Amino acid sequence: MKATYSKHILRFKRPSSTSRGVMTEKETWLLKIEENDKIGIGECGILRSLSFDDRPNYEAKLQWVVEHIHLGKDVLWEELREWPSIQFGLEQAFLSLSSAHPFVLFPSAFVDGTAAIPINGLVWMGEESFMKEQIDEKIAQGFTCVKLKIGAIDFQAELNLLHHIRKHFTAAQIELRVDANGGFTAADAPGKLAQLAQLDLHSIEQPIKQRQVEQMAALCQTTPLPIALDEELIGLTSYQEKVALLEAIRPQYIILKPSLVGGFKGSQEWIDIAEKLQIKWWITSALESNIGLNAIAQWTFTLGNPMPQGLGTGALYTNNFDSPLEVKNGQLWYNPELGW
Repeated sequence: MKATYSKHILRFKRPSSTSRGVMTEKETWLLKIEENDKIGIGECGILRSLSFDDRPNYEAKLQWVVEHIHLGKDVLWEELREWPSIQFGLEQAFLSLSSAHPFVLFPSAFVDGTAAIPINGLVWMGEESFMKEQIDEKIAQGFTCVKLKIGAIDFQAELNLLHHIRKHFTAAQIELRVDANGGFTAADAPGKLAQLAQLDLHSIEQPIKQRQVEQMAALCQTTPLPIALDEELIGLTSYQEKVALLEAIRPQYIILKPSLVGGFKGSQEWIDIAEKLQIKWWITSALESNIGLNAIAQWTFTLGNPMPQGLGTGALYTNNFDSPLEVKNGQLWYNPELGW
């Protein structure tokens, strides 16, 4: 068995804004394993300033994995608890290697093209007119769940956008989710949550910055709007840490990005803990290329969660890899007739 890795820079079609700044490109690394004339491929991708393993020695760690690939998936996964995105790429590569087809990791009705995954349409931050244009586009494309990133423009302007949707569509027609990416302060969050709750929203992701456990717990106890933890989960690598966080905060939802929380195994740990505490969850991609997105989508389908999932569409980049993934009427499909 031998392994190699290569770097790939994904370029956005247009700069994409979050409350943490503007992105024009995204770095990702492809991990390739070869054995007995078979190849396995996995994607290790980081989000600068957000990923727990965004460190200067990232490539050195990948090189270490390549040199120790003979240790196998399970041993390496445990050794990589501080490197969640590499854990994820490793899981993919070994599943790919053992599969009859390198990009079919979890055979299912989804991969057969006979069932789909409901997903939310994502509206990026920007000028009010640009956000309105995206909202109208998502609704025209058949999405019944739309997620808006908020916290970058004037809050009143963001409320106006949400009012614009609610004037035309009830909560039964369009489910609205918002993601603040930690953009509110602990002091102003209660007032803003109260205003947002008047708009029949489904939930808000990460209203305040992570690692304010007492403040977040207080918000979750009193909020008029369900709160979903997102960034809060990043960087907790042991099972005990995960239990302690969810028992302390008791959010209404958690959101799992396999690239950021230790791949499938790390995500499953969070799911098991959440379900014991009666906390709901959904899965979200983290701007992976179609290789990583494909892996997340196939795994997500096997979980049987009926909620709209936060899976990207791969359409953000000018130089993504061709794949069988298609979005139709607010659902993600795998079209077996399309090749890689």
